[in-house]
Amino acid sequence: MDPNGFDAYVAAHGTPLLRFAFLLTGNYHLAEDMLQEALMRVHRRWSTLERTDAIGNYVRRAILRQYLSWRRRRSSGETPSATAPDVALPGSDHAERYAERDALRQALTALPRQQRAVLVLRFYEDLDDTAIGELIGCSPATVRAHASRGLARLRGTVHELEGGRLR
Repeated sequence: MDPNGFDAYVAAHGTPLLRFAFLLTGNYHLAEDMLQEALMRVHRRWSTLERTDAIGNYVRRAILRQYLSWRRRRSSGETPSATAPDVALPGSDHAERYAERDALRQALTALPRQQRAVLVLRFYEDLDDTAIGELIGCSPATVRAHASRGLARLRGTVHELEGGRLR
């Protein structure tokens, strides 16, 4: 067993994992906490995981479990932050870019946790329905239902926001 294996894994994959957690929570500090808790659980099993090819899936599943259960452990007064990090896209107006990103973030925040997790896994992690179902613990048909409902709700919310604020 390589004693630096876990440290090397976190150094190599920490930023994408944090980004994944942020997309789920919408709150950078909560994402850091969730990732830290998930990595603590992974570290306990590292000697077993290190010998398999499923480290990435196990870590994502640990983050998902933390995300799907964080409301049960947190006080009801904690809510996701209203700010998101600024990501500059070349060739577009800063104000328009910010307004569109903010509208999408608000719409994502309004989704139920399962729908949001499915959409993040599908569009950010680029996973298929079977892989998402294995991570979340449901059938591919349920994944498709969550995705369909989530996308429909996102479209409706974004259209409402665009009608009221953006255009």
